Amino acid sequence: MSSLKTAIISNKNGMELHVSNFGATILSLKVPNKQNSLTEVVVGLSSPLDYVKSDYLEDNRCLGSSIGRYAGRISGGGFSIDHVFYPLTQRQDIHLHGGFDGFDKRYWDFDTVVRDDNPMMTLSYESPHLEEGYPGHLKASVTYQLLDSNALIVTYRAETDRTTPVNLTNHAYFNLNGKGSVLGHQLQVQSDQFLEVDSQTVPTGKILTSIDSEMDRSVLSKLGRTDFKGFDDTFILTSQQDCARLISEETGIEMTVDTNQPALVVFTPETFGSLSFKEGLVYSAYPAICFEAQNYPDAPNQDAFPSSLLEPGDRYENKTTFSFKTV
Repeated sequence: MSSLKTAIISNKNGMELHVSNFGATILSLKVPNKQNSLTEVVVGLSSPLDYVKSDYLEDNRCLGSSIGRYAGRISGGGFSIDHVFYPLTQRQDIHLHGGFDGFDKRYWDFDTVVRDDNPMMTLSYESPHLEEGYPGHLKASVTYQLLDSNALIVTYRAETDRTTPVNLTNHAYFNLNGKGSVLGHQLQVQSDQFLEVDSQTVPTGKILTSIDSEMDRSVLSKLGRTDFKGFDDTFILTSQQDCARLISEETGIEMTVDTNQPALVVFTPETFGSLSFKEGLVYSAYPAICFEAQNYPDAPNQDAFPSSLLEPGDRYENKTTFSFKTV
């Protein structure tokens, strides 16, 4: 029986990362602000034990969790590889974020925790053949590294013994004020196309232009501008460097995102309901924003999308950097 464990690393500037082995979850990320103190920029629950409670897990919020084997939605009840159909676990005809017990609901192993001039930690998880329906024994890991430049590098890697789709990401919810709402934040996303979705938020296979629409965030502007209706959308990136930018005038914190992935799923929940948050922090309408760097959702069933298949002998890698500075 696995047990809950946590670890904390920090850099020379006081930037601090707190991670749990349950779901390889980011519990807390504190970064310097313009007031020369630290701001909690990642939404987290009041205790690490709250993440394993059944009512929270049933809500499927995935706060700060590692998502796998496949981030996002997969349609059709599964997928085919070499004319073999692999049925996936599903809820309301949709497979989401790796299934009922995806990587966010598994205990990972702390392999290394380094607290020197290069603070970092690596966690790993082995997913057996046909877990949640996926073929192949998959060995996955995530490394969290803090730089003295106040950047967090998140690197997912995976290897398999059979061909299988892989799409890993982190599901951290950011609020650069540390409380309240993100509607006043400034947002920019380097993208001019997005994926059309159906009524269940599953990609239809069509790629639409976002230019001059509510989906156009290519110019820095207020998140809660007049045409904002909330995001749960896949932005196709035109640049992987500085692919997204988020700024809080209140704390002076600017966050930029770099990734080696082709897309960024941007998610802004309208509310968190009755969750209890760490340090008594209180959030309001549109409390946070997720930047899930990844391959396209439903790629296993969409031939026109970039392939998500990992072959034996190859290595999957998703490297995403969240860089912070004060402006």
